[in-house]
Order: sequence, then structure tokens, then C-alpha cells
Amino acid sequence: MDSGFSSIFRLCATSLFAISLSTAAVAQSAQAKPPAPDKNQTAQTSAAGQQNQVQTEEKNGEDQYTIQKQVNEVDLVFTVTDKHGHFINDLNQNDFALLDNQRAPERVYSFTQQTNLPLRVGILIDTSTSIRRRFQFEQQASIAFLQQTLKPQTDKAFIEGFDVTPDYKQGWTNNLDLLTTGIDALHPGGGTALYDALYSACRDKLLDVARGQEPVRRAMVLISDGDDNQSHAYLDDAIKECQRAETIVYTISTNTSPSRERGDSVLQTIADETGGRAFFPKRLEDMPASFQAIQAELRSQYALVYKPADFKNDGSFRSIYLFCLDRQYKVRAMKGYFAPKGAE
Repeated sequence: MDSGFSSIFRLCATSLFAISLSTAAVAQSAQAKPPAPDKNQTAQTSAAGQQNQVQTEEKNGEDQYTIQKQVNEVDLVFTVTDKHGHFINDLNQNDFALLDNQRAPERVYSFTQQTNLPLRVGILIDTSTSIRRRFQFEQQASIAFLQQTLKPQTDKAFIEGFDVTPDYKQGWTNNLDLLTTGIDALHPGGGTALYDALYSACRDKLLDVARGQEPVRRAMVLISDGDDNQSHAYLDDAIKECQRAETIVYTISTNTSPSRERGDSVLQTIADETGGRAFFPKRLEDMPASFQAIQAELRSQYALVYKPADFKNDGSFRSIYLFCLDRQYKVRAMKGYFAPKGAE
């Protein structure tokens, strides 16, 4: 499916130009004057047959996607909710506007509703001494989440515990028995190096997935009180590595005290900067409800594939500002990504 932009909207309230994601006008403009390829960027597309190929097939009632990915292509997954937090799943391309690095994207290749892309999910469980009394409940809730969420035919997950050091108990697999065994093998004790664990999970497990040719939905579920006292990495380092891996992070706080702790702010920041969501159960018994909300969101998202304007393979951070033209709806997406260094 070849999609694009039909018009530019001027938002009076923000004095920003935004792009309506409609297909007809872009198809005409692309035929009228295709962009000349840049000799220094081998992945640049053109109207002479180098455009990305996007196909959608119906198989067993589910959408299957085949995308030939280029280095100057961005896969953006996002969620839309109303003011009550209910998911909005029936919006169209022209209901949204997007700025990439403060500029309208050059082209949109595809836009899909309620996507059913394969999941790649990391489960990070805090095993430090501070959560010892809540640990068994964390394990049980995590196992139930995987059993209810993962589709073995298409999805995969990995298990990592962490205290002072990351502890990978199970690598990427679709085998629920192995994932359950990995969670059961975790044991609490030691300090908390949360930032190191998050950094290493994105670098070692999710970055390679982000560079793959097959489109997948990358997410991480982090269960912790957010109180880091042992990391060598900083919070910003961990967040940037998640952004490089284009991974959404959902955080579930194990702090059930009536007062908000410093760790809660850390968990909120991680979720906000990666396009995820932070959950703060008031009781341990409420933790399964947080997992259920994550499960619903993973299956209630939109996917947008586009080509940024003025794209350079220079390794720089590029900001993303995506919003719904109907401002009663809230869009949650990652706030940016890192361009690759050099042509691939």
C-alpha cells in the first residue's frame, strides 16, 4: 500500500504545520515529480522502483505484513485514548498530524489500524532485597501475563531478573514452559541496578530486533520499585538505549505505600520517554490488572511507516511529535529515535 500526505494543516493554537495522512494527493504528487536519489545514501527511495514494498494479506482472520525496510524508514507504533483512558481504534490516516525533527515527513508508506504485528516482549523483574516480600506475587503475575498475551505462532519473549547485575534466565523464545521456568528460577537478594538492567536489555536483546527486516512490536515490561542504588549507567543512558532499540517500556511499580516515592517518578519518566505507560497499583492484588491493561494496549495500537524529511545517517536524535487533530484524544508514542550512522 502506497500512502502519503494530502494537505498541510496550520494549527492556530500552536503555530505549527501538521500533515494530514491522506493518500490521494500524495499519489498524484509522487507521480508528478519523484525525488532525486542522494548518491551518499544508498537506502534513498525513488519512483523508479526503489520504493519500499508494503503488502497486506489476510490469513486466518489476522493481518500479516511484509515490509522491505530501508534505513531512512521509521516504524512508529502508537496508542490513542480518550479522556477516560478508553482505547480509540477506529481513526483514519487523515485524523493525525506528525512532525519528525520539527518537519513534516516526506512520505507515508503505510498506516494500519488495530495492528496485529508479532510481539517481541522483554520481562524485567526486580529481584533486589527491597522487593523480597512482594517477589512471589510479581512472579505469578508475570507468568499469567505471558500465558494470556503470547501467541506462540508469532510472538517471542525473554526473561531478565536484576539486582546488582542483570540475570538473563531465558533468551528469546515462544515456548511458554521455558519462559515460566525462567521466571520461577529468579531469586531475590542484593542491591538494585535498574538502569544497568534496562540499558543491557535494550542493547543486548532488543537492538538487534529493531534492526531486523521483519516489522514487529517491541515492548518491555519493567516490574520494580524504581529505587536504583547500584547502577553505573545513568537514567538518561538507559532511556536513550531504549530509544535506539525503538522499544516501548511499560512500568509497574511495586511500591504500594500511600505516598509517592522517588522511584515512582523514575518509572513514570521511563514510560513517558519511550511511549509506554506507568502503572502504580495501590495493592499487590491489583498488579494483575496492570498486566491486563498492558495486554489490551499491545493489541490496540496503530502502526505508521514513513520517510522523514531531510534524513541523514548521522546517528543524531530525531524528535517525534504526533497528535490527533481532534484534541479530545490523547496519542501516546515514543518521543524520538536515533538515526543510524552511515548507510546500511
